[in-house]
Amino acid sequence: MSTVVRPYGDTTGDGMVQVSFTLPVPADKRAEGAALQLAAKMGLDPAMVVHAKQMGEGFTFFVVYGRVNHLVDLADVQVVERDFALLSAKEVNTVVKQRLRRKLVVVGACIGTDAHTVGIDAILNVKGIAGEKGLEYYRELRVVNLGAQVAVPDLVEAARAEKADAVLVSQVVTQRDAHLHNTREMSAAFREALPAKDRPLLVVGGPRFDELMTGELGVDRIFGRGTTPGEVASYLVHALITNRTHDRRAP
Repeated sequence: MSTVVRPYGDTTGDGMVQVSFTLPVPADKRAEGAALQLAAKMGLDPAMVVHAKQMGEGFTFFVVYGRVNHLVDLADVQVVERDFALLSAKEVNTVVKQRLRRKLVVVGACIGTDAHTVGIDAILNVKGIAGEKGLEYYRELRVVNLGAQVAVPDLVEAARAEKADAVLVSQVVTQRDAHLHNTREMSAAFREALPAKDRPLLVVGGPRFDELMTGELGVDRIFGRGTTPGEVASYLVHALITNRTHDRRAP
């Protein structure tokens, strides 16, 4: 089976794609011409504007449909594969109780100016998301949710005070790569504040993160959109217990 694929629109391999963007121009014929020119420079040929709508004074939102000639070789695609087993809440609790023999402590927050707690709450709060309970539901996990707009020094201090095994950070605000800057600042602060043996597992998540950037950002794991509490809990057990030979707090 070939690993080379093209986009699909009306018929197999026709290369048709749909893109959307906003231009800082009033909604008129000239704006549509500008959108088509941009689409052509993006490699869409032929292209057509299928939707145009004014978005406030002097801005127009476009949806453009067209054909591209580019091919994708699936053999060259790099992704982060899940390298741990998915466990049920009961299995997570059993492993923590039998092997860690104490509560696994998780501290979570949205750092910087990010006030969007939907992501971190979906993972931590007992109500969870899409019918799956959050980490507060796990009786062998102790969860400390610091909420939104937490300064990095405060997060480090809280993690130290709570003797956190893991720190979970959600970043939704991505303008000017704020999520990347905040994550680098956080990882640097933990490296400076704590020796490696006392440093908690650093996990970040959000819709705009590249899961391949763990090394560059100085964190242990990145989770993208669609992540469930069960995945996070299973990863914590894998990284902190089943993939380790001893408790990092042991003397």
